Amino acid sequence: MLLPGSRLLNTAIMGLQTGTKLAVTKNPIIDPSNLKILAYEVDGPLLSERPALLRIADVRELSDIGMIIDSNDEFVGVSDVISLHKIYDMHFNIVGMPVVDEAHHKLGKVSDYSLDTDSFIIQQLIVRRGLIQSLSETELLIHRSQIIEINDDVIIVKTTAKKLDAVNLSGRTDYMNPFRSASPQTNSRQD
Repeated sequence: MLLPGSRLLNTAIMGLQTGTKLAVTKNPIIDPSNLKILAYEVDGPLLSERPALLRIADVRELSDIGMIIDSNDEFVGVSDVISLHKIYDMHFNIVGMPVVDEAHHKLGKVSDYSLDTDSFIIQQLIVRRGLIQSLSETELLIHRSQIIEINDDVIIVKTTAKKLDAVNLSGRTDYMNPFRSASPQTNSRQD
């Protein structure tokens, strides 16, 4: 199921053992190489280590009441998992990044994204257009297959507009309508 990424911010994290709210989600930790959410930075009064992370692999279920985990032991520190530590130090935040096409024409900025709740992979970017462009269309949906490159400054996507070829005038032939002639014919009857 696709869900807006903003819907999972400030989501309650419920413990299965106690049945109580343990923390809330803050920022997603996104791997920029494959746009997969690996963990969420979490905040709550019961956390012993700050900043604390909840790995997506430790989420049992995503329900209407929030993310359900086994217990408080599922929260890890940033330095506890080396691969998470490297990505956390990148401070990659996809929301607010500018989006341009291959010709470097600015399309807008990422305002949100849609993610697959089974894999936690970002499937679509929701791009808010600039002021002038928003007069004709307010948002663009860009599928992950259209993304060419993500760097520190910008997201580059495939150009969807196609260039039209010029009409070849030299190969064009003029056709004459047989029902119209250049000079009007006169009917002359010969008897």
